[in-house]
Amino acid sequence: MASPSFDTFSAARALEAAGVDRTQAETIASAIAINGDIATKHDIAALKADISNLELRMDARFSSLEARLEARMYRALWIQGGAIVGIITALNLLA
Repeated sequence: MASPSFDTFSAARALEAAGVDRTQAETIASAIAINGDIATKHDIAALKADISNLELRMDARFSSLEARLEARMYRALWIQGGAIVGIITALNLLA
């Protein structure tokens, strides 16, 4: 995506109107223009959409993981319960 153009003159005049010394205002505006990495509203909206999509995917994966872990837990409990019943039965038969 092309970066929007930055109007250094307008920025410097706005800084100057806010009480910043003219030389400092021009230096600040020039530094901002040189950097050139200005996020637009569209960039921010796209980033928010990406984050929302990532959250949805993560929620779905965590839900799936929780369901699988819960199923394994119940399976383990059944196995342990069966083992306990088997041991008690064997002990009763030996007594």
